[in-house]
Amino acid sequence: MSRMDFKHIQKAHPAAEGPLTHADVDRIFIGGLVREFYSRVRRNERLGPIFARHIVGDWEPHLEKMTDFWCSVILKSGSYDGRPVPAHLKLKTVVEGDFAVWLGIFRETAREFCEPEVATVFIDRAERIAKSLQLAMFFRLPPHGKDMP
Repeated sequence: MSRMDFKHIQKAHPAAEGPLTHADVDRIFIGGLVREFYSRVRRNERLGPIFARHIVGDWEPHLEKMTDFWCSVILKSGSYDGRPVPAHLKLKTVVEGDFAVWLGIFRETAREFCEPEVATVFIDRAERIAKSLQLAMFFRLPPHGKDMP
């Protein structure tokens, strides 16, 4: 492989995202953001009932799992070992438009809870995560031999 080919491959695969390094952003901070976000989700007329059907009783295990998830996403802590796609595929009452609602609540919470530059990082990563889950849940290729619209 020539040197030119190698450079092309490097451009096709961007460098891995590093952890957010900010004096205020640690597990306690992220746990607070997660708890505030989910308190808003629980009050939302569309998302609240979806979550209530799947998280009955004590929310603390879910909040801790989501704190681990966001620590892994933001701090690159490696503390989350779940599988988000299979967990979300089980949610049969979720529709594609619910992702916009989820993101709206997340953006609002992050902007109110975080300094602007920190909120930007959280929101950017949340948008990519939502897009990935949305594609996993709703994107389907047409049957073989059928043209896409």
